[in-house]
Amino acid sequence: MEHSNTITFRVYGRFALFSDPATRVGGEKCSYLIPTYEALKGICESIYWKPTIVWYVDKVRVLKPFRSQSKGVRPITLNGSNTLSIYTYMSDVAYQVQAHFEWNELRKDLQADRNENKHFYMAKRSLEKGGRRDIFLGTRECQAYVVPEEFAAGGGAYDTAGEMSFGLQFHGFDYGDEGKGGQLTARFWYPKMINGVIAYCPPEQCAVYRQIKQMSPKQFILGQNLRSVEEEML
Repeated sequence: MEHSNTITFRVYGRFALFSDPATRVGGEKCSYLIPTYEALKGICESIYWKPTIVWYVDKVRVLKPFRSQSKGVRPITLNGSNTLSIYTYMSDVAYQVQAHFEWNELRKDLQADRNENKHFYMAKRSLEKGGRRDIFLGTRECQAYVVPEEFAAGGGAYDTAGEMSFGLQFHGFDYGDEGKGGQLTARFWYPKMINGVIAYCPPEQCAVYRQIKQMSPKQFILGQNLRSVEEEML
């Protein structure tokens, strides 16, 4: 299903680490084979973000074969020492992503900033320049790059692979000013890849939810700690 305000791009990098953040509290880390919704949403927000909008990832296309690589790292522990851990990354990755934005309906205080065309064209210009903030694939050490690209352009490693299932996996978070509002919630789903393409279910259709904690939304005020799109275009 096509949406208005849609952007498509290629994101690629040497390494990626997609996993449930609940498993990242020290110790070993092992990446999922496929990107999580939250990781791709984070890339969209690194390209262009305002609290007025919410990015929705529609689908991703896997362009390169699944390859993993393990590394020995020495993470810092809570007491200031370090220990040897093995992290397993996805190696030499590239994906095509299609995403769109919608208004954040919980942000009634920012209705004055709902200028659809200007947000869309600001997002497109930011994408053409490689994003506004650092792009990374799952974790900060996995630096990546984005370029505009049509979703179906070129060939992919799994274009004729049929259907592949991946079991229950982490989908993303609902933060205090999104989703149900007022609480941080983790979502999980059952992804399937068909001929290299994974169509993400909307956040409200995930199979499993886990409430983590109460979370109050940050306050934004136009002209003080938030600039309007019109001001940014000057």
